[in-house]
Amino acid sequence: HPQNMAMSRVGARSENQQNRVAQGVRSGQMTAHETRNVEGREASINRETRNDRQANGGHLTGQERQQINHRQNNVSRSINNDKHNAAHEGGEHDRR
Repeated sequence: HPQNMAMSRVGARSENQQNRVAQGVRSGQMTAHETRNVEGREASINRETRNDRQANGGHLTGQERQQINHRQNNVSRSINNDKHNAAHEGGEHDRR
């Protein structure tokens, strides 16, 4: 059923992004501030997804799926940028 595939894709992607954040924290590539920011945005996407599903009998419309995907793309880009910028936890770029 396409709706179930979309639901699992959204959830799997969210889990994958959480794993990327956790790896960035462990390696020191992401600062506490960067981590809080990304996790707050992920939580917002999760709330939006839950609310959209509740409003539509457990399903996401095509437009809602597209909007969530767009927001997840933005968060994914932020994770990548945060992991590859000069800011490191405990590094010389931390606080000046």
